[in-house]
Amino acid sequence: MGFLVDSREGSGRDGQSSRIGFKALIRRKQVDSAHSSSSSSSSSSRQHQLARELSISHLISIGVGATIGAGVYILVGTVAREHSGPALAISFLIAGIAAALSAFCYAELSSRCPSAGSAYHYAYICVGEGVAWLVGWALILEYTLGGSAVARGISPNLALMFGGNDRLPSFLARQTLPGLDIVVDPCAAILVLIVTALLCKGIKESIAAQAIVTAANICAMMFVIVAGSYLGFKTGWVGYRLPTGYFPYGVDGMLAGSATVFFAYIGFDAVASTAEEVKNPQRDLPLGIASSLSLCCALYMLVSIVIVGLVPYYEMDPDTPISSAFAQNGMQWAAYVVSAGAVTALCSTLLGSILPQPRILMAMARDGLLPSFFSDVSKNTQVPVKSTIASGVGAAILAFFMDVSELAGMVSVGTLLAFTTVAVSVLILRYIPPNEVPLPLSLQEPFDPLSLPCQMSADDIHEKSSEINSPKDSAKPLLDKVDSSIDIPTIGSCLARYGCTLNEKRRRKIAGWSILSTCVGALILTCAASNLSLPSYVRYSVCGIGVMLLLSALVVLSCIDQDDARHNFGHAGGFTCPFVPLLPIVCILINIYLLINLGVDTWARVSIWLAIGVIVYAVYGRTHSCLHDVIYVPTGHAEKVNKYSREVLA
Repeated sequence: MGFLVDSREGSGRDGQSSRIGFKALIRRKQVDSAHSSSSSSSSSSRQHQLARELSISHLISIGVGATIGAGVYILVGTVAREHSGPALAISFLIAGIAAALSAFCYAELSSRCPSAGSAYHYAYICVGEGVAWLVGWALILEYTLGGSAVARGISPNLALMFGGNDRLPSFLARQTLPGLDIVVDPCAAILVLIVTALLCKGIKESIAAQAIVTAANICAMMFVIVAGSYLGFKTGWVGYRLPTGYFPYGVDGMLAGSATVFFAYIGFDAVASTAEEVKNPQRDLPLGIASSLSLCCALYMLVSIVIVGLVPYYEMDPDTPISSAFAQNGMQWAAYVVSAGAVTALCSTLLGSILPQPRILMAMARDGLLPSFFSDVSKNTQVPVKSTIASGVGAAILAFFMDVSELAGMVSVGTLLAFTTVAVSVLILRYIPPNEVPLPLSLQEPFDPLSLPCQMSADDIHEKSSEINSPKDSAKPLLDKVDSSIDIPTIGSCLARYGCTLNEKRRRKIAGWSILSTCVGALILTCAASNLSLPSYVRYSVCGIGVMLLLSALVVLSCIDQDDARHNFGHAGGFTCPFVPLLPIVCILINIYLLINLGVDTWARVSIWLAIGVIVYAVYGRTHSCLHDVIYVPTGHAEKVNKYSREVLA
């Protein structure tokens, strides 16, 4: 991808090598800029345009609704009994901070690249087509299984509200198919189809419905907080007056609880999937992500503080901790409020699970990796109706026939893989942003390849252009004289004080190897730390290697200058992730650790799905990609090429 290839030589050996094999996996698409978005007037782009209807309040509703599920009504009891004890609120706080690291990365990329596709879109721009395909394929699995699992959890909670499963209407109650030993759930399938129909009607209408359901869920949680606080002050907060202290399982138990409740924060990434439908993405997307995550963290902590204080942690019911806590204090009727809150939480999470998937499918189809059927957008509702129907029908079939509770761990793989890729993309954007632009086949004919050096890499051309425009001598050594005024004490600024700076091509190469070292070091460290079967000396030695790779990458990235091109990458003027490179590196380490500890069974199932994805990509996506027949030109020359093409075609 780093070489310019003449389209007339595309049938030769060099042209083939740029389109197949490894180079097909690392080809990257062009980021949408404000200029390119405003100047785009082709009929195909207008045909696939989504409606820009969402504001900050809508994004907060999406984020909170997709994040706060019924799990919080159960999770507080399980984690308090087995890990955290009275320190449950601190576990939620630490998990919220860990989730905020990924949220910061999402906020920057979503404001710079406000198009549908979320992590898949960012990976395609920053990392490459191969990683982007795996991320998108994993997200399809996540949203399908997540929606089905949530739908299957609604009917038991409805049954509790009606007084038992036998009280539900027969067409909604779960039934066992004779001779097949399969428990079907008509209620789950019906709810998925209702949500699918709502999403097809329009983004504004579906978000309005989700806002109502989410508000009902928040009201139920506020009831738990207010009524529980009243009971706590009345009884003297007996849950905190224990001889075991505030950390009965120690700090390790509290941290283990944080790793468990981390998955309660999964869902804020649904906000990024609607980036193309936001009125002011540069302002609203970061605020929507931050506000929804902060609100969820506050509600989680308040609920956990109240419930742990009402009942000693070792007496909590692991299945119905909140209802049983109120029942032990004489408020049996509160179980109906809690059940209603669980049902509304599941309904809002169901909508939040199905909402992003059609947009992932649409983004992948736009790029040619999936059939164009999925990229069609309705002219009336301006939503991807075909993708929505396909996603809804698939989730409804799974929810009707399969008990997907055993497959719930597979949902986390897609999320954590996306979180990791987004953090890596932030490092790439800051230090080695793409400096080449793919030139489509339609521009290869009017474009004269002799106007640019065809056998030079983009880095060489960029360096050559800098030399031509410089008033100094064109023969630059590795260390060249510059006038620099940088406040951050980096290697570049220190050298500049002595009149020297690193060559740009060398700087990008060092940064690239450092980012790779970050990923490899995090993988080595987490694998060794999680494998308790290794001998101690082997385990500690391997962990030391991983720590050395991570620290060396952190030091190098902290010392070298970030690329100046990052300021003009995508839509400028949006949110900027703080504490780079430390924050993305810590984010990568946390997410890889959680990925490694998902279990062998989970990874065995996910590997089958990913293997199917590799086959689909090799058979269809690789050859139908929009980047299959392109040449890459330096970013600085792209506008000249486009201008020249318009003049010729005119």
